Amino acid sequence: MNFNDYQKQAITTDTFGGTGQVTDPAFITKILGLVGEAGEVAEKFKKILRDKDANLSDADKAEIVKELGDVLWYISSITHYLGVPLQEVADVNLEKVHSRKKRGVTHGSGDNR
Repeated sequence: MNFNDYQKQAITTDTFGGTGQVTDPAFITKILGLVGEAGEVAEKFKKILRDKDANLSDADKAEIVKELGDVLWYISSITHYLGVPLQEVADVNLEKVHSRKKRGVTHGSGDNR
């Protein structure tokens, strides 16, 4: 399955059916959902560091994969609302990070380095 196929299937589970308007509550819930799910990924790692001396079990990995899947779903939904194919997001990102590596500016700050 490629990213665009994923996006087409994932959006069928969106119960809001929102638009591309940034003020649309459905759009806003997707943005907040992305932040929340990313926080859940961070929370899983925090607890592994705090409670398990950084020992990552197979069960921990399985739970993290579930949360990362939720992150992917929200990214897919947001890009759908923006009218952008998910594959384009992946392609643009790879182009950006490969360019940074080639130019030796992987480290540092700024979006357009």
